[in-house]
Amino acid sequence: FYSIHLLWEEDDLPYEEEIIRNPYSVKCWMRYIEFKQNGVKSVLNMIYERALKELPGSYKLWYNYLRERRKQVKGKCITEPAYEEINNCHERALVFMHKMPRIWLDYCQFLVAQCKITRSRRTFDRALRALPVTQHPRIWPLYLRFARNLPLPETAIRVYRRYLKLSPENAEEYIDYLRSCSKLDEAAVRLAAVVNDESFVSKEGKSNYQLWHELCDLISQNPDKVNSLNVGAIIRGGLTRFTDQLGKLWCSLADYYIRSGHFEKARDVYEEAILTVVTVRDFTQVFDSYAQFEESMIAAKMETTSEMGKDEEEDIDLELRLARFEQLIARRPLLLNSVLLRQNPHNVHEWHKRVKLYEGKPRQIINTYTEAVQTVDPMKATGKPSSLWVSFAKFYEENEQLDDARTIFEKATKVNYKQVDDLAGVWCEYGEMELRHENYEQALRILRKATAIPSKKAEYFDVSEPVQNRVYKSLKVWSMLADLEESMGTFQSTKAVYDRIIDLRIATPQIIINYAMFLEEHNYFEESFKAYERGIALFRWPNVYDIWNTYLTKFIDRYGGKKLERARDLFEQALDGCPAKFAKTIYLLYAKLEEEFGLARHAMAVYERATQAVDNTERHHMFNIYIKRAAEIYGVTYTRAIYQKAIELFLLDNPRIAIKCFTPCVCLFQMTATFWQTWKEFEIRHGNEDTIREMLRIKRSVQATYNTQVNFMSSQMMKATTNATGTSKNMGLDDMKLLEQQAQLLAAEAEQDKPKLKEKILFVRSDTSRSELAELAKQANPDEIDIDDEDEDGDEDQGPEGKLLHHWEGGGGGLLSREQCYRTFTQKWIV
Repeated sequence: FYSIHLLWEEDDLPYEEEIIRNPYSVKCWMRYIEFKQNGVKSVLNMIYERALKELPGSYKLWYNYLRERRKQVKGKCITEPAYEEINNCHERALVFMHKMPRIWLDYCQFLVAQCKITRSRRTFDRALRALPVTQHPRIWPLYLRFARNLPLPETAIRVYRRYLKLSPENAEEYIDYLRSCSKLDEAAVRLAAVVNDESFVSKEGKSNYQLWHELCDLISQNPDKVNSLNVGAIIRGGLTRFTDQLGKLWCSLADYYIRSGHFEKARDVYEEAILTVVTVRDFTQVFDSYAQFEESMIAAKMETTSEMGKDEEEDIDLELRLARFEQLIARRPLLLNSVLLRQNPHNVHEWHKRVKLYEGKPRQIINTYTEAVQTVDPMKATGKPSSLWVSFAKFYEENEQLDDARTIFEKATKVNYKQVDDLAGVWCEYGEMELRHENYEQALRILRKATAIPSKKAEYFDVSEPVQNRVYKSLKVWSMLADLEESMGTFQSTKAVYDRIIDLRIATPQIIINYAMFLEEHNYFEESFKAYERGIALFRWPNVYDIWNTYLTKFIDRYGGKKLERARDLFEQALDGCPAKFAKTIYLLYAKLEEEFGLARHAMAVYERATQAVDNTERHHMFNIYIKRAAEIYGVTYTRAIYQKAIELFLLDNPRIAIKCFTPCVCLFQMTATFWQTWKEFEIRHGNEDTIREMLRIKRSVQATYNTQVNFMSSQMMKATTNATGTSKNMGLDDMKLLEQQAQLLAAEAEQDKPKLKEKILFVRSDTSRSELAELAKQANPDEIDIDDEDEDGDEDQGPEGKLLHHWEGGGGGLLSREQCYRTFTQKWIV
């Protein structure tokens, strides 16, 4: 008491009195401790001890006291006696605080910092025994970190083993530690256990295959350190589980034997791998590794030979290794082909490539063809399986073994192909082979056998029936038979073949035409026409077009005008239901018939029908033909009505076409100069450079076209004018003078017919203001009633072709569109 009394100060008196009154109050002691916090540390420790003597079960007092004591020795040498005093304080604290993990953690960290390995390990163990299992996750991280930092791997391994019993999901951490300390055997064992545990979930996000790959790399790269596992069995187990990653696993197994020094076993593994993998990627990995292995073996042998000197046995061994490597490189295309065939054994194209790889090796080629035709399922084949049979037979044929080739073809005709065309191709190739060897009768027998009607008939597209019951309807076989019969058979046999094709309803328009041509060549003209008619009955438009076209042409060439009514009936039948797209040719042929052998009016009627029946895109051309033929037959004056009808029709669609294509044709170049001048002024005002150039082109064309007919046309018009005016006394004058007089007369009449206006009225551009348009309209027709146009505001939105133009005659007084001007302009010159 005397020593305590000496330490007291006057300021401590209130706190002493308070703790005397409340010795079991933690708050009172904590206020006192807080007051003495900056004082002498020995006094502070004494107060903590007094408090803990009164309250030994207070976690707050113990925690603060221990923390304060650890702070007091911070920075001092770990050999100081004060460390041991603090350790004793922790031990005294744990008597009461053994269920508090924070006290254990602080104590363990404090011991670890003192580098007391054994005492620290035992303290960790005491903590794990004292604390409940739910609190162990707070101890293990510190314990494991302590164990990993020890220079004693065995201690850490034992700690990890205990840890994994409670937390097996952290096996990867243990495996990483084992690999870091070169304990690869136990690492491989642990990794194998993890891989085999299907319920294991990697905390690092690795898949089961990635773990397998790590295991394979570990055991294959360290064969001398991994002794507890059967490496071959493990990797082969992975081969059965991971079929999509076989390349890496095979390489790992081979690498294991290479590092173990078992080179022949490694070579056997490579050979097994390249003969079993089914993907090009796996094959590439294995083959590249195999080639690299052989190269390294050769390099090692050459280095050994150079160091030890030349030896005959060593040279032989080196030559053997070089030959093995060369053979491996040469086998690569064949090995790759084998991989593709294992991937899809029904790939016909790869079988053909395999045969080419064996070029020059007849025995291997025969074996390959035999294996191919036995392996390929026609229902699953990629490509045409019939080509394998045909190529097999051609191989025997090329080697002059026709009997074997026939045997192959006979077997090929009995295969149940997926498509009828495959079987038809086999029959045709069979016949072609006989033809190449000039066995014509045999070829005919083969194709007659192919086209023979089976005991059970079936439709061509009935997939439920075998192709042998449907090949009799194959046009390919029938066509070849028809060609053979036509070349080597009789007329009756050939005709029977064509009739049979038509009866089976498998003929094409070309077959019909060929049949008719064949009959025509043998002078059976009526029979050929019947063949055309049978074909017409089989087909509809547009397929029947070629038949009708050929039939009508042949009929006209044969009879001309002798059977005109029959020819007309044929044309009417052809035109009945004929689409507009195909009508033009038939109408022109019909009109030609009427022109040459019939009546001109009938021909004109046909042309007129054609202008209505043809397609809209060809109507303009049809009108030009109609006008040209009418002018040649009846004269130019006859074409007036045709032009008028054409212009009325085309003005509805495109007035520019009418004015460009039809109006110049009815105007004599010498007598209608005003027309060309008026058209030119019209284009200058309302057209552009392209339209003016087009007008000039038409003008030159008309001048060149009608210049040869000017005398005839002029005389006709002079005659008509003379009859109208009664000036017959000039008939004796020279025709050219009469023409000039008539031109002057017409020009004078045209001048008199011009409207007399106060002011010259021209076309008005679209940019003219409304007031100017109204003024021009009043001048053109003073008697016009002024009515407000409700649509006046909408005229501004019209496009370039729809701008308002003033009537070119000036008599209407109204405002017309550009199209209306074209129509009026054209009708004026026609009239």
